[in-house]
Amino acid sequence: MGVSCRAKDIPPFIVMDVLERAQELAAAGQDIIHLEVGEPDFDTPPVIVEAAIKALRDGRTHYTHSLGLRELREAIAEHYAGRYGVEVDPGRVVVTAGTSPAMLMMFAALLEPGQEVIISDPHYACYDNFISFVGGAPVRVPVREAEGFQYRPAEIGAAMGPNTKAVMINSPANPTGQLLSAERMAAISELAPGKAGGPYIISDEIYHGLVYEGQEHSILEFTDNAFVLDGFSKRYAMCGWRLGYIIAPANYLRPLQKMQQNFAICAPSMAQYAAVAALKQAGPDVERMRQVYAARRRAIVDGLRALGFAIPVEPNGAFYVLTRCDHLDPDDYRLAFHILEETGVAIAPGRDFGPGGQGFLRFSYCNSLENIERALARLADYLARFYPDA
Repeated sequence: MGVSCRAKDIPPFIVMDVLERAQELAAAGQDIIHLEVGEPDFDTPPVIVEAAIKALRDGRTHYTHSLGLRELREAIAEHYAGRYGVEVDPGRVVVTAGTSPAMLMMFAALLEPGQEVIISDPHYACYDNFISFVGGAPVRVPVREAEGFQYRPAEIGAAMGPNTKAVMINSPANPTGQLLSAERMAAISELAPGKAGGPYIISDEIYHGLVYEGQEHSILEFTDNAFVLDGFSKRYAMCGWRLGYIIAPANYLRPLQKMQQNFAICAPSMAQYAAVAALKQAGPDVERMRQVYAARRRAIVDGLRALGFAIPVEPNGAFYVLTRCDHLDPDDYRLAFHILEETGVAIAPGRDFGPGGQGFLRFSYCNSLENIERALARLADYLARFYPDA
């Protein structure tokens, strides 16, 4: 009996391949500077940690409601009312053990075999893998470096067909760090006018709160015909707590709940109590981290430009810079691993983010300003040695 085709055929997450090779080099004694992974280097704020400790001491370690703690779902609804001015019924919120499981359940609930989801190209590495894993079909629409990797709504409309079930947006985006403008979000929403059965808009809002120029918008400001994916990993520095959520159309709540009951029972209880504290008390901590990221962003954008990397439109959110590297080597995978081996600087090859990412490198600034400056100095030496005429 062999391994299923579903398991055999899923592509690797190349960023993790880079990370694991970097860990091997570190174990052999090489000094590694990690600019490949999108994981905050901050400790979780103390107010969140204390809430989890209190939950543990109070014995709140049992199963919760499968949809999540009512208190947390109400806090999420209050957050959307306060930040975006939109009304969210707490009954439409499903709290999950991370945003990735939320995505898997959402696509499983949404897609029949062969139904399509439009995604940008480049895009977060795992979107098309989730869609394909449940039998759906990703349809890639290009977004262009010169335009700040913005969707063209007309191109989305041209890509839509009878099998289109959803359009996926991610703002601020991974890997580009770019915000989708309010005008384009409104135009995209008009392509999914609220008819039962779709097409729906899926909005990945995991990087909200990490914006340095402009203003992020929730898709719920423009339409209720949408799924929202969000969580606590990025802006609250809670990656290891594994807590996310879906805000879903009402007719999807019971199917999502049944999957949650079967596959996870519920999200971790102590993490849910901690998340209530995050939403209600950790705003100053988020702002402190945002300001540090802003300084790092300025340093890495300026530093890469000084090294000859073109960044036509500066990224204004998340903690990524996607920059073209094909003036050095058209094979971004080979280049990323060569840089790692020669300099100890770990970065992500753009091909991990779809065909549109080939010829690019993604730099994450989830590292200290000192380490970013050290990495830029190592890259300067690398370019002088291997690409003196670049």
